[in-house]
Amino acid sequence: MSNSDYASRSSAGPQSIYAMSPIADGRTDGVLSRRVIAYLIDLVVISFLVVLFAILIFISGIFTLGLTWGLYVILIPGTAILYSALTIGGASMGTIGMRLSGLAAVDASSGQPAGVIVAGLHALLFYVGIGTLLLFVLDVVIGLARSDRRLGHDLLADIIVVRR
Repeated sequence: MSNSDYASRSSAGPQSIYAMSPIADGRTDGVLSRRVIAYLIDLVVISFLVVLFAILIFISGIFTLGLTWGLYVILIPGTAILYSALTIGGASMGTIGMRLSGLAAVDASSGQPAGVIVAGLHALLFYVGIGTLLLFVLDVVIGLARSDRRLGHDLLADIIVVRR
């Protein structure tokens, strides 16, 4: 990086540590294998949350004469998407599994945190893709073919997963 590039970056004001070219810094090396481990950890966390919410829905259904039991229909997908949206879109920029695996999800354009809405869209696209074999295979092939290791749903949501 030349001195003029450094001066223009340092005078631009506060930036995220991920805004300085995560690809050039090698921050995407080993991301795919870490994402698999992170997802397995997140499955355990989501399962715990589903059980917790199922108990709460059951108890509230007793008091509402069964009105809240209709929430069981959206319990699993709603919990998974809400969990991802709040954790990836929050200040930590990653789910519990991602943080334990040393990963962060950031906006690919700016390097800043993605935001709750974009993170929720990212999670929705992921779960639609993983629920359909053809889309899941396409998602993985895209990730293996790209040098930055972004999967298909990452591209659609404009998110990049980098090492911390």
